Amino acid sequence: MLRQQLAEIQATLLSAAIEKDKNFFSKMVPGKQKVYGVKTPILNGLAKKYKEYSFDLAELLWASASLEERIIAIKIMEKKGKCDPQRLLKLFKKFADTTDNWAVCDGLGMQFLRSIAKTYTSEIFEIAHKFNRDKKFWKRRLSLVMIEKFTGTVQHRTAIKKLVQQLENDDEYYVKKAIAWINRNFKKANSTVHLFLF
Repeated sequence: MLRQQLAEIQATLLSAAIEKDKNFFSKMVPGKQKVYGVKTPILNGLAKKYKEYSFDLAELLWASASLEERIIAIKIMEKKGKCDPQRLLKLFKKFADTTDNWAVCDGLGMQFLRSIAKTYTSEIFEIAHKFNRDKKFWKRRLSLVMIEKFTGTVQHRTAIKKLVQQLENDDEYYVKKAIAWINRNFKKANSTVHLFLF
C-alpha cells in the first residue's frame, strides 16, 4: 500500500519538475542527491495530502533519497511526529546519519522536531551534545541547527554556548556557518533585551 503512495508522490514530482529549477536547486544545494526541480508549494501540498501515512511513508521517502522526497518526509514528520515522540526522536537520529546537504540538514534540525520541542527539550539537547562531537560534519552542524529555536530562551543560553564553543575550531565550512548563525541570534536577542530595558 505504501509503495503505491510513494509511486504517486514520485509521479507528481516528475510531472511538476522544471528543468531550470532543477539546475538552480542543484547549484544551491550541492551534493550527490537526485534533484527533481520542484518548488516548495508543491512539496507542501504533497506533505499535507499524504501526512496520514506518517512514519512509514517518511522512511520510504527518505530511503528514496532525492532532495524533494527527503524534504517531504521532514514536512510530514513536522505535522505528525507528535503522535509518537519516542519514535520521532529515534527516526531523527536515523535520518541524521545519512544527511548529506545543508537544505536537508537544516530542514531536519528546524522542522522535524518542532512539534515536540517544548515537551522534549532535554532529549533534544541530549542528542545535540552527542552530535556535537560526531565525525560527520553534517551531524556537527545539525547539533547547532536543532537547538537554534531555543536561542531566544534565556535558560538555554549556557547550554547552547557550550555547544558552540566546542565547535569554534571546526574547519568545516558548514559548521562555521552554523556557528555564525547562532551567534547572530544571540546578538539579536541581546539587542531586543537592551531596547526593552532602556
